[in-house]
Amino acid sequence: MSARPIAIRGGLVAFPAEGAVRAADLLVIDGRIADIAAPGAAFPDDAAELDAADRLVMPGLINAHTHSHLAIAKGVSRSWTLELHLHNGPWTGGGQAFADRHLLAQAGAAEMLLKGCTACYDLVLELPAPTPEGLYATAAGYADAGMRAVVAPMMADRTFWQAIPGLMAAIPEALRPTVEAIRLSTGEAALAACTRMLEDWPHDRARVRPALAPTIPLHCSDAFWTGCRARADRHGVGIHAHLAESKIQALAGVARYGESLTAHLDRLGILGPDFTAAHGIWLDEADLALLGRRGASVAHNPSSNFRLGSGIADVPAMRAAGVNVGIGSDACSCSDHQNLFEAMRLACYLSRTASFDPDAWLTPADVFAMATRGSAKALGMAEVIGDIRVGLGADLIFLDLGSVNFTPLNDPLYQLVFAEEGRSVRRVMVGGRVVVEDGVLTTIDYPALRDRLNARAREIFAANGPRREALAALEPFVKHFCVGLAQGRIALEGETA
Repeated sequence: MSARPIAIRGGLVAFPAEGAVRAADLLVIDGRIADIAAPGAAFPDDAAELDAADRLVMPGLINAHTHSHLAIAKGVSRSWTLELHLHNGPWTGGGQAFADRHLLAQAGAAEMLLKGCTACYDLVLELPAPTPEGLYATAAGYADAGMRAVVAPMMADRTFWQAIPGLMAAIPEALRPTVEAIRLSTGEAALAACTRMLEDWPHDRARVRPALAPTIPLHCSDAFWTGCRARADRHGVGIHAHLAESKIQALAGVARYGESLTAHLDRLGILGPDFTAAHGIWLDEADLALLGRRGASVAHNPSSNFRLGSGIADVPAMRAAGVNVGIGSDACSCSDHQNLFEAMRLACYLSRTASFDPDAWLTPADVFAMATRGSAKALGMAEVIGDIRVGLGADLIFLDLGSVNFTPLNDPLYQLVFAEEGRSVRRVMVGGRVVVEDGVLTTIDYPALRDRLNARAREIFAANGPRREALAALEPFVKHFCVGLAQGRIALEGETA
C-alpha cells in the first residue's frame, strides 16, 4: 500500500541545477518528488499538508568522502601531516571489534543528518582485511538511521611504511619491529572477501549500496588494483581512492612508477566515470585533463586538507578540465566534524587563493551544486538524489529562516553557504521519511548512542595505549624523512611497481 502523498507548501526552495531560490510547492509521492508547482497549486485532495512557511527547503547535502570507523577519533590528531596521520592510524582507527561497525556508522549518520547531510560515501576500514559481515553491519547502521550511503571497504596490500620508498630504511633498525609487526592480509584474501560482499549484498541499493576503495595508489600493488577493477566492472560498482593527497604521494608516485599516480592508474585501466578520487591536491594539468577525459570525479575535502596542511586543491582548474567535483568532510580524525555547510564555505573561500580575478572564484551557487549534484554523481547516485527535480528522491532539508543566520534575509543562497553551519536545520526528510524533526533525530536514540560511543572510545583508546606509545617513539624519524622529502632535502630513488 502506497504512503499518503505529502504536499509541502509555503516555503522557499533552493534548486542546485538553477543556482536559484524561489517560492514553490512540492508534492511527494512514494518517497519521490512528484510535482514542483507555483505556490498554492492544486495537489491531490488526500495529500497530507506540510507547512514550510518561514523555511528554506533544499536538497540534502551529500558527503562525497568520509570514514565511519574514525567517528570515534574526534580531537585525537595533533599537529600531524597526512603521513604522520597515517603513521598513527593503527591506534586512532585500530583495535575495533565487529560490533563497532554498526555503532560508528550510526554515530556518523547522527551528526550528518543533524547537520543536513542525507547521503555519504563511506570508506570503512577493517583490519587486517575487510569482511562481508562487517560491511553489511556498517550499511545497516546507515539504513537503520534512515540515511543513504555508499559503503566501500578501504583496503591495501602494502602498509604505509612499505608504501613510501625509503621510509622503512629511515627508521632505526632497533625500532623497525614496531611497524614490521603491523601486517595486512594478502591482496587475494581482501579481494575474495570483496567478491563475497558484492555477490551477497543484502541491502536495497537505492538506499545503501556497495563499492570498492583501494585506499592509496602507492599502498596497493598493480595486481590488487586490477583485481578491484575487474570486480567493480563485474558487479557494476564504483571505485573510490585517495589520489595525490600530499606532495609526498606525488613525489613517491613518480619515483615508483616513473609517471604520475593518475597516469599510472589510467595505464592500469582504473579511471572511468565510476572512479572517484579523494583530495587531488597535487594533480597537475595533465592529470586533470586525463581525469576529465575519463569522466571521473574528485571529492574535495577542504577541512581535512587544511587540518593536515596538505595544500589547497585547485577546484576551479578541475572544473575547467571537465572533472566532476563533489564535496566531502573526510574523517573525524582529520577534520573533527561531518559538517558539509562548513566544507562548502571553506571550498568557496579557498578558491579565492588561486586567482586575483573574482571571475575565477567559485560562487555559492557553484559549491552548493558541488555538495549536492556533484557529490551525487561521485556516489553513482545521480539518478536517485542530488537535486530537487521530479522523479528524484525526496531527500529534503528544512532550514529555519527565522534563525540568526538568515536574519535579515538578503540572499538565501549566499547565506546558506556563507552564514549557515547546520544550526538552522529543523527537519530532515530522506525518501519522504522524516528522520529529524525539530532538530531531534527520530530514528536514533541519541542519548543512548552517546553513552555507548563514549564508553567504547575509552575502552578502545585504553587498549591501544601501548601501540600509541610505540608509534610515538618512531614519529620523529617518520617526520624527519617525510618533511625532508617534501622540502627537497631528501631525494627518492626510482623503484619498480
